[in-house]
Amino acid sequence: MKKIVKICTVIFAACTFSMCNNSDKQDNPTAPATKSEACMKPISAADSAKFLSKQLEVKGEVETPLILTVDSLKAMNVVKIDSFKVVCQSGGVMKASESCKGVLLKDILEKAKIKQTGHKDRNFYIVARATDDYKATFSWAEIFNNPTGLNTYVIFEENGQPIKHQGDMILICTNDIKTGPRHVFWLKSIEVNRVN
Repeated sequence: MKKIVKICTVIFAACTFSMCNNSDKQDNPTAPATKSEACMKPISAADSAKFLSKQLEVKGEVETPLILTVDSLKAMNVVKIDSFKVVCQSGGVMKASESCKGVLLKDILEKAKIKQTGHKDRNFYIVARATDDYKATFSWAEIFNNPTGLNTYVIFEENGQPIKHQGDMILICTNDIKTGPRHVFWLKSIEVNRVN
């Protein structure tokens, strides 16, 4: 009986570690997994290269669909973000940046102009989608009537260097408690959808 309990304990521990190891996507495709990265699924540099994105499409319920590049973003109101950490659901710090440069998602959406029929027409949700189909969502109220709107950016530079290995642009939300789930690299589109 003691032997069975011991075997069950070992299997349970192995399964727990395995589930934690595969619960999220990896933010640094070239680094080996460490204890703090236990929530990340390793992605090789070759696999990461398949998902690189060079432009960002803003589409859906907008009056002016946009195709943005890093140069397009640089022509907008660029903001510097200090000391940003990507924290995964388990609490591990996946990546830390001393500084980033980017544009508020709110400014991008205002440029595209959401198709609102009136002042009370606010039932929209925004999807930030990566080339591997990873998605993060925001409500209209989060972006336009909440501090989240002043803390959600499409960044193109980290620590004084252009972003390269995770696409040209990354979406971040700096006021989330766990910033990893809405840290979208390989960013390819911002989609505005109406709630039916």
